[in-house]
Amino acid sequence: MRPVLVLRPEPGASATFARATAAGLQAIPAPIFTLKSVAWDAPAPREHDALMLTSANAVRHAGAALDLYRALPAYAVGEATAVAASAAGFADVRVGASDAAALIGLMARDGVARPLHLAGRDRKSGAAPFPIARRIVYAADPVAALPGAARAALGRGAVTLVHSPRAGRLFASLLAAAELSPLTVSIAAISADAASGSWKEAAIAATPDDAALLAAALSLCDKAP
Repeated sequence: MRPVLVLRPEPGASATFARATAAGLQAIPAPIFTLKSVAWDAPAPREHDALMLTSANAVRHAGAALDLYRALPAYAVGEATAVAASAAGFADVRVGASDAAALIGLMARDGVARPLHLAGRDRKSGAAPFPIARRIVYAADPVAALPGAARAALGRGAVTLVHSPRAGRLFASLLAAAELSPLTVSIAAISADAASGSWKEAAIAATPDDAALLAAALSLCDKAP
């Protein structure tokens, strides 16, 4: 069976590695981002009626100021982000089924009018029928070159796990810089946007979470490279 290549940074890389191993897959970590917290100014909780979270990393890197918003409903993209919010003490966590656009639709249906979006430096809130206040609480900086572990795994026909559209774009550019063609690479992507580009083959997760992503990867791992 072909191995799976894990591109996401820690702590997500270890979580995905553990899930893949439990599913009987050989996982090879080769993060292409490094995460760091970013200092941010926390607005008064009374100025907002909901907290918007599009990544579990926002919860991990927001720091002590996150406690200010525990009385607000937390709207999260995906189960991993929802679990992180619950672990951080949020009692009212509502999960968006797919991406930021779906989450905005859910907030609109719930009557949210003034959400606060805690996000990464390269994350955008998207179009919404209400103003979204955005605060950058972490940054995911790209690596300068394709990790050696990634090159070795690809040489074994690995299926690459792509957890975001940005990761897909960066991975393609790192392949090109290493004089490798994406057309020789198989990926499993967490969404259709994350799978955009030209690949040898691509499987898309049924839902935006690790379990579904690994299921998509497994469908390719059983095939010959």
